[in-house]
Amino acid sequence: MDIRELRNCLGRFATGVTVVTCNDGGHCHGLTANSFTSVSLDPPLVLVSIDRETKAFDKLKDNRFIVNILSADQQETAMHFAGKTCEELPFEWNETEYGHRIKGSLAYVECEPWAEYDGGDHVLFLGKVVNFDYQDGEPLGFYSGKFSKIVQE
Repeated sequence: MDIRELRNCLGRFATGVTVVTCNDGGHCHGLTANSFTSVSLDPPLVLVSIDRETKAFDKLKDNRFIVNILSADQQETAMHFAGKTCEELPFEWNETEYGHRIKGSLAYVECEPWAEYDGGDHVLFLGKVVNFDYQDGEPLGFYSGKFSKIVQE
């Protein structure tokens, strides 16, 4: 199977863009992820799929985490956490008892660790939602390997 072509095929599924953050040893870590989904409302569970090769991967194990759902004007923030770091941060932090949230995100979901599952070259982290909030705005989309707009009709 041609892995690149499989990736191109799966890229035809449009998603939103998130930054998953967690604290470890007094430091905040984060990564950009578009593999995020709601799993259950009772109990309230969400899932993020994280590549084992990312720098922040080990920090998530058995740790609280926050899913920051990005708005259309936060593309630079997404790139920062995807490894294209900026000298001057393109965002501001809001610190909470669960970690650091990205100010201005469309939504955030604060989670306690619930379960982890092997997903091949990824690990599926389930988090129990303990706090959340959201606001109106335009979401940052991702389609076919590029940022895109999500049009609401």
